[in-house]
Amino acid sequence: MTQLLDKVVWITGASSGIGEALTYEIARQGAKIILSSRRERELHRVKNHCPGESDNYKVLPLDLTKAETWKSSAEQAESFFGRVDILINNGGISQRSLASKTSIEIEREIMEVNFFSAIALTKYILPGMIARQSGHIIAISSLVGKFGTPFRSTYAASKHALHGYFDSLRAEVWQENIQVTLICPGYIQTNVSLNALTETGDKYNIMDKNQAEGLPASQCAKAIVKAIQLNKEEIYIGGKEIAGVYLKRLFPNLLSKIVRRIQP
Repeated sequence: MTQLLDKVVWITGASSGIGEALTYEIARQGAKIILSSRRERELHRVKNHCPGESDNYKVLPLDLTKAETWKSSAEQAESFFGRVDILINNGGISQRSLASKTSIEIEREIMEVNFFSAIALTKYILPGMIARQSGHIIAISSLVGKFGTPFRSTYAASKHALHGYFDSLRAEVWQENIQVTLICPGYIQTNVSLNALTETGDKYNIMDKNQAEGLPASQCAKAIVKAIQLNKEEIYIGGKEIAGVYLKRLFPNLLSKIVRRIQP
């Protein structure tokens, strides 16, 4: 079992939702944490709620839409404690729009944030892990990364892409003692639907019923930390929506009929 005590963990999207809950859960394990997101004030709020010494937590503002900052951000992250032992690619954005009405510009933005930023940060942190022959990379995907649903076409595509990339990476770096874990949450109580992009790029600003009734983010965070500790390759977190993974595998036609009824 991987112990998190004194490990250096970099979490993107740490200012709210799953990222915030993960920060608290990992902090309780005695790790040193680098907190990143666009909202610096919120990062400091989260930091101030973490237990123990303040010096164990560093705030690193990061805008995942600005590719030109990714490399320097990774360098700064490594400079805080001299290394990054665990990278959690959690930052992302969802979607609530029809494929036929969504502009290619919005689709590129979703892919940039959800896919390209994750692989770029990984590529910048990976050399240090290889040199130390130790490390763990976590990608927060989604159950929608296993099967697509209406109003989330590009979001689903970005999460599917994470699976292809990180499954391949795992097969390449296992001899370097580097673990790769894909996390697939279902409905979790966060603001993900409020902040989802519409076809115009505006925020959706509506709380999905399933989201509001989903698992608490703290419960999701506990499951993620357990997966990290156990070096799991892939896990699913949620309620009855997890059944979609197995329906896709065994009864794909039935799943197709079910997802047609999904509303935004």
